[in-house]
Amino acid sequence: MSVTAIEDPLRKQYRAAFVTNPRRAAHLSDGNVALLCIDVQYLDAAEGWGLFKDPETSGVPEEGRRYYFDRLKKLVLPGMRRLQDAFRSSGLEVIHCRICALTKDGRDRGAGHRRLNLLAAPGSKEADFLDEVAPVGDEIIINKTASGVFSCTNLHYVLGNLGIRTVYLVGVYTNECVETTARDACDLGYFVTVVEDACATVNELLHDASLATMRDRYARISSVDEVLRDLNQITEASTGGIITRKG
Repeated sequence: MSVTAIEDPLRKQYRAAFVTNPRRAAHLSDGNVALLCIDVQYLDAAEGWGLFKDPETSGVPEEGRRYYFDRLKKLVLPGMRRLQDAFRSSGLEVIHCRICALTKDGRDRGAGHRRLNLLAAPGSKEADFLDEVAPVGDEIIINKTASGVFSCTNLHYVLGNLGIRTVYLVGVYTNECVETTARDACDLGYFVTVVEDACATVNELLHDASLATMRDRYARISSVDEVLRDLNQITEASTGGIITRKG
């Protein structure tokens, strides 16, 4: 299912500023890029846990649950892992964002998460990442209690310390945490790529509508294979086959 194209009179200007801007390629060649993996955890991405512990009260109809978990299993998780492995082998940052409170009772949560009764307590199964795409070694983990990771954490400060200027986004939900993070990142001056086949939400229409809103406005919309080709081209041109990040 695809969303009907709507003519955007400012597409050319936005595309030149955020998508085809040559600085994007320069950031990649310099290694000033990171893969942000968003909320792929037991709270919201595992059957029988968290939001889906009781399917009948999850708020997502059976058709939506089947679509979501089938997409995760067959497409999103394998694609995420391919990207993670490629970023790691190229010496690039893989950063993991998750919903996780500071306190067991979640009193530190954002107002929106409190209203939704959304809680992943520290040390809980709901806060654990799915094994297939879990952090490796000392990869950075950012805990958040709101939809967008930039508004409620020190991620912008951390990326600044790392010299990161371009971010690639994967994870869930496309139309909530992924889109909010993409918009915020763009406003903060990052070049943003949303990897469409490494993201998911609870129905195809919401997924496609979210991508249509972001495309050539706040983010470049790419596939896993397209991102891997970008990485391969830069890696092959780099000394020793490894991208050297500037400190």
